[in-house]
Amino acid sequence: MSTTDFAAMTGLELMRWVQTERPADIPSIGRLLGMRFDEVDHGRVVISLDTRPDFANPLGTVHGGIAATLLDSAMGCAVHTTLPAGIGYTTLELKVNYIRAARTDGQILTATGTVIHAGRRTATAEGKILDEQGKLIAHATTTCLIL
Repeated sequence: MSTTDFAAMTGLELMRWVQTERPADIPSIGRLLGMRFDEVDHGRVVISLDTRPDFANPLGTVHGGIAATLLDSAMGCAVHTTLPAGIGYTTLELKVNYIRAARTDGQILTATGTVIHAGRRTATAEGKILDEQGKLIAHATTTCLIL
Protein backbone atom coordinates (compact mmCIF):
# COMPACT_ATOMS: atom_id res chain seq x y z
CA MET A 1 0.00 0.00 0.00
CA SER A 2 1.22 3.52 -0.77
CA THR A 3 2.69 5.66 2.01
CA THR A 4 2.19 8.89 0.06
CA ASP A 5 0.63 11.69 2.17
CA PHE A 6 -2.29 12.70 -0.04
CA ALA A 7 -3.51 15.38 2.40
CA ALA A 8 -0.25 17.31 1.92
CA MET A 9 -0.67 17.45 -1.87
CA THR A 10 -2.60 20.07 -3.81
CA GLY A 11 -5.33 18.68 -6.02
CA LEU A 12 -3.15 19.23 -9.09
CA GLU A 13 -0.21 17.44 -7.46
CA LEU A 14 -2.44 14.51 -6.47
CA MET A 15 -3.98 14.14 -9.95
CA ARG A 16 -0.51 14.30 -11.55
CA TRP A 17 0.70 11.67 -9.05
CA VAL A 18 -2.17 9.38 -10.06
CA GLN A 19 -1.35 10.01 -13.73
CA THR A 20 2.33 9.20 -13.27
CA GLU A 21 2.20 6.40 -10.70
CA ARG A 22 -0.97 4.63 -11.87
CA PRO A 23 -1.32 3.04 -8.40
CA ALA A 24 -2.63 -0.52 -8.79
CA ASP A 25 -2.68 -1.17 -5.04
CA ILE A 26 -5.27 1.53 -4.22
CA PRO A 27 -8.90 0.50 -4.80
CA SER A 28 -10.77 3.01 -6.97
CA ILE A 29 -13.46 3.28 -9.60
CA GLY A 30 -10.70 4.21 -12.04
CA ARG A 31 -8.91 0.94 -11.39
CA LEU A 32 -12.16 -1.02 -11.66
CA LEU A 33 -13.05 0.47 -15.05
CA GLY A 34 -9.49 0.72 -16.39
CA MET A 35 -9.36 4.52 -16.60
CA ARG A 36 -6.18 6.22 -17.80
CA PHE A 37 -5.27 9.81 -16.94
CA ASP A 38 -4.07 11.05 -20.33
CA GLU A 39 -3.76 14.76 -19.48
CA VAL A 40 -3.79 16.61 -16.17
CA ASP A 41 -3.63 20.40 -16.09
CA HIS A 42 -4.99 23.07 -13.79
CA GLY A 43 -8.76 23.04 -14.41
CA ARG A 44 -8.66 20.35 -17.11
CA VAL A 45 -8.39 16.54 -17.06
CA VAL A 46 -8.59 14.01 -19.90
CA ILE A 47 -9.39 10.39 -18.98
CA SER A 48 -9.79 7.46 -21.36
CA LEU A 49 -10.81 3.83 -21.11
CA ASP A 50 -11.24 0.82 -23.35
CA THR A 51 -14.78 -0.50 -23.51
CA ARG A 52 -15.38 -4.18 -22.81
CA PRO A 53 -18.33 -6.62 -22.83
CA ASP A 54 -18.75 -6.21 -19.04
CA PHE A 55 -19.88 -2.60 -19.73
CA ALA A 56 -22.93 -3.76 -21.71
CA ASN A 57 -26.51 -2.79 -21.06
CA PRO A 58 -29.33 -5.19 -22.09
CA LEU A 59 -29.13 -3.82 -25.65
CA GLY A 60 -25.45 -4.76 -25.96
CA THR A 61 -24.00 -1.25 -26.00
CA VAL A 62 -22.08 0.59 -23.27
CA HIS A 63 -24.32 1.21 -20.26
CA GLY A 64 -25.11 4.85 -19.60
CA GLY A 65 -23.77 4.47 -16.07
CA ILE A 66 -20.29 3.85 -17.48
CA ALA A 67 -20.50 7.10 -19.46
CA ALA A 68 -21.85 8.97 -16.44
CA THR A 69 -19.06 7.60 -14.25
CA LEU A 70 -16.42 8.55 -16.80
CA LEU A 71 -17.85 12.08 -17.06
CA ASP A 72 -18.22 12.44 -13.27
CA SER A 73 -14.58 11.36 -12.88
CA ALA A 74 -13.19 13.70 -15.55
CA MET A 75 -15.15 16.73 -14.34
CA GLY A 76 -14.59 16.01 -10.64
CA CYS A 77 -10.87 15.48 -11.14
CA ALA A 78 -10.71 18.73 -13.12
CA VAL A 79 -12.27 20.50 -10.15
CA HIS A 80 -9.82 18.72 -7.84
CA THR A 81 -6.88 20.19 -9.77
CA THR A 82 -7.96 23.67 -8.63
CA LEU A 83 -8.01 22.84 -4.90
CA PRO A 84 -5.31 23.51 -2.32
CA ALA A 85 -3.83 20.75 -0.14
CA GLY A 86 -6.21 19.32 2.45
CA ILE A 87 -9.38 20.50 0.66
CA GLY A 88 -11.80 18.01 -0.86
CA TYR A 89 -14.99 18.06 -2.89
CA THR A 90 -18.02 15.96 -3.64
CA THR A 91 -20.42 15.91 -6.56
CA LEU A 92 -23.53 17.86 -5.68
CA GLU A 93 -25.25 17.58 -9.05
CA LEU A 94 -24.59 15.75 -12.32
CA LYS A 95 -26.49 16.29 -15.58
CA VAL A 96 -25.69 13.94 -18.46
CA ASN A 97 -26.91 14.12 -22.06
CA TYR A 98 -26.50 10.89 -24.03
CA ILE A 99 -26.00 11.45 -27.74
CA ARG A 100 -25.19 8.05 -29.26
CA ALA A 101 -24.41 4.49 -28.19
CA ALA A 102 -20.85 3.24 -27.76
CA ARG A 103 -19.67 -0.25 -28.63
CA THR A 104 -18.34 -2.72 -26.05
CA ASP A 105 -15.60 -4.19 -28.27
CA GLY A 106 -12.53 -2.37 -26.96
CA GLN A 107 -13.41 1.01 -28.39
CA ILE A 108 -11.48 3.85 -26.71
CA LEU A 109 -13.71 6.46 -25.07
CA THR A 110 -12.06 9.74 -24.08
CA ALA A 111 -13.62 12.14 -21.58
CA THR A 112 -12.48 15.72 -21.12
CA GLY A 113 -13.49 17.63 -18.00
CA THR A 114 -13.03 21.40 -17.84
CA VAL A 115 -13.70 23.70 -14.89
CA ILE A 116 -16.08 26.57 -15.60
CA HIS A 117 -16.07 28.15 -12.11
CA ALA A 118 -14.03 27.38 -8.99
CA GLY A 119 -15.33 29.25 -5.96
CA ARG A 120 -14.90 28.96 -2.20
CA ARG A 121 -17.97 26.74 -1.64
CA THR A 122 -18.88 25.37 -5.05
CA ALA A 123 -17.30 24.64 -8.41
CA THR A 124 -18.85 23.86 -11.78
CA ALA A 125 -17.43 21.96 -14.72
CA GLU A 126 -18.42 20.61 -18.10
CA GLY A 127 -17.41 17.42 -19.82
CA LYS A 128 -17.72 15.45 -23.01
CA ILE A 129 -16.95 11.93 -24.18
CA LEU A 130 -15.70 11.28 -27.69
CA ASP A 131 -15.19 7.92 -29.40
CA GLU A 132 -12.15 7.00 -31.50
CA GLN A 133 -13.64 8.71 -34.55
CA GLY A 134 -14.17 11.95 -32.64
CA LYS A 135 -17.94 11.46 -32.45
CA LEU A 136 -19.72 12.83 -29.40
CA ILE A 137 -21.06 10.04 -27.17
CA ALA A 138 -22.27 12.15 -24.23
CA HIS A 139 -21.79 15.52 -22.59
CA ALA A 140 -22.45 16.75 -19.07
CA THR A 141 -22.24 19.44 -16.45
CA THR A 142 -21.60 19.16 -12.74
CA THR A 143 -21.73 21.20 -9.58
CA CYS A 144 -19.30 20.21 -6.84
CA LEU A 145 -19.42 21.16 -3.18
CA ILE A 146 -16.02 22.22 -1.84
CA LEU A 147 -15.38 20.61 1.56
